[in-house]
Amino acid sequence: MKKKIKIHIRNNHWKEGFLPCDQEGEKHSTITKEEFEKGLNQYPEIKDKIEYLVDWDEDNYLSSMKEADILLGWQFPTKNIREIAPNLKWIHIISAGVNHLSPFDWMKDKLVLTNSSGVHAKKAGEFGLMSILMLQNQMTKIVTNQKNREFVTLLSKPIKGFKVIVVGTGSLGGSMIKHISKLGAEVIGVNRKGNEVEGCSKVITFDKIDEVLPIADFLYLAVPETEETKGLINKKRLDSLKHTCGIVNIGRDSVLDYESLRTKLEKNEIAGAILDVFTHEPIPKDSNLWNTPNLIITPHISSDSQGNYIEMVLKIFFKNLKLFIEKKELTNQIDRKLGY
Repeated sequence: MKKKIKIHIRNNHWKEGFLPCDQEGEKHSTITKEEFEKGLNQYPEIKDKIEYLVDWDEDNYLSSMKEADILLGWQFPTKNIREIAPNLKWIHIISAGVNHLSPFDWMKDKLVLTNSSGVHAKKAGEFGLMSILMLQNQMTKIVTNQKNREFVTLLSKPIKGFKVIVVGTGSLGGSMIKHISKLGAEVIGVNRKGNEVEGCSKVITFDKIDEVLPIADFLYLAVPETEETKGLINKKRLDSLKHTCGIVNIGRDSVLDYESLRTKLEKNEIAGAILDVFTHEPIPKDSNLWNTPNLIITPHISSDSQGNYIEMVLKIFFKNLKLFIEKKELTNQIDRKLGY
């Protein structure tokens, strides 16, 4: 009898300072046996070729990983994984971001790492459109005025003709571009290769970003954390923006200098900002961000769909599992050098 492929499914209990960072987040990101079976039933031809264990944190991790061929999860210890899991061939991450696992020197050469890029696109596109329109309609200032019990008339124009600089034109940024361009905004994309993107009037590479920042009416950040993107929008580049510019960050906090942004918001040197990603989540209660004017904080929810997130993740996983069994190349592979 042919040996079955062994899959270890690792769920994480919520823990402050980590993801998931609350009970709702834990519920949202948990792979149950019922959901896994539901997805597996779509592939009856592979059902008898695998066996799996749905686990939590460290409960059965060490014993199960001794024989595991595949690891499915988000957060796991990478130290000594070569010794802990000598048969491990493939890891699938239930999120798009994998920077929490970098650097990738813990991976043996033939170990494949894939992510769930694509599951976030639809929700992220709608959130992005909402965020830009909120900034266009001065909602960050209106919310600040509400906190101060100030009833001030703030008018705005339609978005048509305004320039939106989108840094990161993958599934997250690309989805938003499709929405905002239909309203007549002029979109300039920024990505690693300068590849053309639907909805953009032009696309430039990261090293050319200084050419477009001074004309930005809105700066939209949707890039992962890599060596190329860390500190990309620093104080100098923030200083080059118009005081009427609005900023949205749904990528990673390391891309944007939050302290310099906070100072500029307090001085009214930036019109407003919407931030969805932070170094520590939840944000510490004594963080100065809570009291920053013209700033809206969202709790890392820009790209996660309520109710069917894991279902969408498992669709990607099972398609790849079929390819894995057929010894074909997997989709959504992470380039270790690029970090995404």
